[in-house]
Amino acid sequence: MSRGLKILTGVVLGLLVLSGAAYAVDRSESDAVPTGVTISGVRVGGVGRPAAIALVQAQLGQRLGHWVEVSAGSSTFHLSPARAGVKYDYAAAVDSAIASGRAPWIGQRVWREVTGRGAHSDIAAKVTVSRADIEGFARRVAAKVDRPAVEAHLRYGPDWVKPAKGEVGRVVRVHALAASVIAAFESPAAGERVRVAAPMETVEPKTTVKGLADRYPTVITVSRSGYRLYLFKRLKLAKTFPVAVGMAGLETPAGLYGVQEKQVNPSWHVPNSPWAGKLAGKVIPPGPDDPIKARWMGLAAGVGIHGTSDESSLGSAASHGCIRMAPVDVIWLYDRVPVGTPVYIF
Repeated sequence: MSRGLKILTGVVLGLLVLSGAAYAVDRSESDAVPTGVTISGVRVGGVGRPAAIALVQAQLGQRLGHWVEVSAGSSTFHLSPARAGVKYDYAAAVDSAIASGRAPWIGQRVWREVTGRGAHSDIAAKVTVSRADIEGFARRVAAKVDRPAVEAHLRYGPDWVKPAKGEVGRVVRVHALAASVIAAFESPAAGERVRVAAPMETVEPKTTVKGLADRYPTVITVSRSGYRLYLFKRLKLAKTFPVAVGMAGLETPAGLYGVQEKQVNPSWHVPNSPWAGKLAGKVIPPGPDDPIKARWMGLAAGVGIHGTSDESSLGSAASHGCIRMAPVDVIWLYDRVPVGTPVYIF
C-alpha cells in the first residue's frame, strides 16, 4: 500500500470515527432540552424531557396559578384561574423548547452541545384559557361599572328655573379588558394576584349648560300655593301672572307637563264627572256659557291653561283642575308659548 493511500485511508477512518461520535452525541441529546434554552425563565437546558417537565411544573405552577384582580373606577373584581378556564400544558412547552433550540445541521448541534454554547432562547409556557369565560367576566365588569353620561338639565322650583351641569359617563372597553386579562393569565407572576386596570372611555354629555337656553327657550312654572304663573325666556324670568287653581277634591295635578295643544276661542268639552251635572259629556261652543275664555293651552287630559270670565277667582283655589288666567293675560301668554313648552306645576 502506497504512502498516499495509507494517509487517505487514515483520514477516512478518522472521519468515520468522528461522525460516529457526533452521531452518538446528537442521539444522546435528542430528548434533552438544548443548552441555553429556558421556559418562561426556568432554566431547563441540558435536562431530559421528563425531568424538564417536572422542573417546569414545580417552578411555574405557583407563578401561573395566580388570580387576576381588575380595578375599574372605585370597584375591584377578581377572577380565579378555574373560572377563567385556565389550563397549563407543561409537556408541550418542553417539546417546543427541545425543538426550537435544535439547529437544523447535525454539526451545529454537536458543536453547541460539546462547547456548551446553547441556543439561548426563552420559550413561553403553554397556557390556554377560555376566551368565552373571560369575555363574559369582562361584560359583567362593564355592566357594573358603565355609567351613562348625564345631560345638562333644568332644575325647577315654584318660582325659579336653574341649569344643572351634566356628568361625564364611562364605558369599559370589554374586548380590550378581556385581552388584558388573558395576557395576565398567560404570563408568570411573582405574587398570588396580577392587577389589571380596566381600559375605559369617557362619554361626554351632548347637552351643555350653555345649550340649555337654546333647548328650552320658553319655560313655565306654576305655584299652586302662591296662585302664580311664571314665564321664563331663555331661563330668565320674563313675567308673572295671578292664576286660580283647582279647588279641594279637584286639585290641579302637580308635576312636569308640556303644552300639548293650543286653541283660540275653544269650545268646552265637558268631562263626564259628577261635578258637571246635566252638562256632563256635552260640548259647549264659544259664547257666554263657555267658561273657557279666549285661549286654551292643553297640558294633560282635561287640564290646561285658559282664560276665565270670573276674574275674581284669581288668587284662589276655585277651578275644577285647570289653571285660570285673566283673558288679557292668557292672550298675551298664548302668543309667546309654543307647543312643547315645559310646564312644571308645584
